[in-house]
Amino acid sequence: MKPLTYREAGVDIDAGEDAVRRIAPLARATNRPEVIGGIGGFASFVSVPSKFREPVLVSSTDGVGTKLRVAFLTGRHDTVGIDLVAMGVNDILVHGAEPLYFLDYIAVGRLDPAQIETIVSGIAEGCRQARCALVGGEMTEHAGSFPPGEYDLAGFAVGVAERSRLIDGSKVCPGDAVLGLVSSGLHSNGFTLARRIIFEVMGLRVSDRFPGTNRLVADEMLTPTRIYVRSIQTLLEAVDVRGMVHVTGGGITGNVPRVLPPGCRVRISRGAWSPPVVFRTLSEAGQVDEAEMFRTFNMGIGYVVIVPATAAETAARTLKESGETVVRLGEVTAGERGVELVA
Repeated sequence: MKPLTYREAGVDIDAGEDAVRRIAPLARATNRPEVIGGIGGFASFVSVPSKFREPVLVSSTDGVGTKLRVAFLTGRHDTVGIDLVAMGVNDILVHGAEPLYFLDYIAVGRLDPAQIETIVSGIAEGCRQARCALVGGEMTEHAGSFPPGEYDLAGFAVGVAERSRLIDGSKVCPGDAVLGLVSSGLHSNGFTLARRIIFEVMGLRVSDRFPGTNRLVADEMLTPTRIYVRSIQTLLEAVDVRGMVHVTGGGITGNVPRVLPPGCRVRISRGAWSPPVVFRTLSEAGQVDEAEMFRTFNMGIGYVVIVPATAAETAARTLKESGETVVRLGEVTAGERGVELVA
């Protein structure tokens, strides 16, 4: 019997080393002054920025979900890394944290260094947008666990905040204004339902035009999640922000209550904005009722900010000057914790 090797069993160490060589420059390009060392060690080292008197580390972990299925169908892997970073950094941003560093986890069936380089280029771009450092991660080859060309992604974001300036929604009170920041599209949530409607009910292919948009289905579905870090960091220096929400799984109605204290309810005017065509099409084609749409998708609002009513105008102006499209969604009222959609 011929002696076996790890490569013949399904794990190519040489390909792994090639992939590391390819992605190391991508990671280095995202470095912050606090990063100590580089890619290749057993762990990463990052110091806490000296500007914080009483620093609190804020962390989050997430993935991209079944949006990856669309990447596999199209063979396009350069944007899902942005989604991966966005899901983590937007979550810690909600609490007023400054994203500090990011780590990724990539599991593949057969390691393709070029594909890994493309994926990590997206992760590095997401880190650049979020002003955080890509300091390391894990790349693992699980022979036989994934079909050729497929993989899974997970990400870990760590940020830092001043303890006295942590935002948890406890200061939200009736009368506060609720502002919405427009999303870039589907972001990374609700794709199991979206794929079912688009590919099975509507019978579309990724190369078809999405009805009402004149965009390819692939382009509509793979538009990366918007990263709100820079604009929100500017906002935090301008006004008193009492609560923030990253609209992910659970939609607007499922996520907003997470930052409301007892006795507070949010009333949102449905007429304040028009959801993008992609959401209206999904609702009509799939015969999905409004309540289900609002608890599954972001409906065009990717991030929510709650501020005192007296600061609403300043907050909206600051966000617009930072490049955001802002919607006055409604207000906080007294009542049972939850979200009320009104005409």
